[in-house]
Amino acid sequence: MSKGMMGMRVSVIIPSFNRVQSLKLCLEGLMRQCRLPDEIIVVVRNSDDATMTFIASQIDCRIRMVTVDVVGVIAALNTGLQHVSGDILVITDDDTIAYPDWIEKIAEHFQSNERLGGLGGKDDVYHSGRLETGQRSRVGQLLWFGRMIGNHHIGYGRARQADILKGANMSFRRKAIEGILFDENLKGTGAQVHLEVPFCLAVKNRGWELIYDPGVGVNHFPAERFDEDKRNTFNETAFFNMAHNETYSLLKNLNSAKRFIFLLWAFLIGSKATPGFIQWIRFIPQDKSMGLKKLLISFKGRVEGWRTWKLYRNSN
Repeated sequence: MSKGMMGMRVSVIIPSFNRVQSLKLCLEGLMRQCRLPDEIIVVVRNSDDATMTFIASQIDCRIRMVTVDVVGVIAALNTGLQHVSGDILVITDDDTIAYPDWIEKIAEHFQSNERLGGLGGKDDVYHSGRLETGQRSRVGQLLWFGRMIGNHHIGYGRARQADILKGANMSFRRKAIEGILFDENLKGTGAQVHLEVPFCLAVKNRGWELIYDPGVGVNHFPAERFDEDKRNTFNETAFFNMAHNETYSLLKNLNSAKRFIFLLWAFLIGSKATPGFIQWIRFIPQDKSMGLKKLLISFKGRVEGWRTWKLYRNSN
């Protein structure tokens, strides 16, 4: 390890709520790293007695706990950002277990590229113990008309430029994110879907590079969520929040021409996750009567996202 890399402090931020067993495995993975992090900040909701008791029992001085009294991962991450001291700030979920070379590879990326503002990697997702398979070369992209492509969990190949990273495995240079916080205008009481989008685009809009490297990996064991955004279950509020957050995040970061194109695409076509008119027609055989419900909620969320963006723009 180079002298410069050794002098680069790495901090890890983990928001956690009521998932002690997952958090225990996550921390054990971090303490088995080839290159140990310099500090680990676990952000805990002040009503979560079980997690606070568990963290208090940890004897390694690298592990510190800070508490937050506001619901949602955005408040937790922003609180964590205020307490870290590292040059590189690494963010992960409490239901991940990092590969042993994770921190080492993150540090190598930032050391070798002075223009690197943010780095993302692959999260190998397991469902009931079974690894989700697949390969995609296009990962973390924002297309010219506003469609977002994820695929972080099934990316392969070499490291390449990205627009959006994934919260389970992303890290940032402190200098690149000075003055940037996760956007509290996003809706949700827990996971707050798409929280990464405005944060990553803000870093990129400053001229920093974002890189996705599938070789920088963690194992991801999606755990239970204790809010409206349940995994693999349709919830009207969560569906509305997703459409709102996507719309607001992109309107905030696109120029005038692209905003118009995005809104046209969103209402006319849309995606499977947040359908527009054409996607609704396409999935009628699969969704049946639920499809129309999803379409109307998607439209409602889009309109509310536009309103939130208007309020944001008028206040700035």
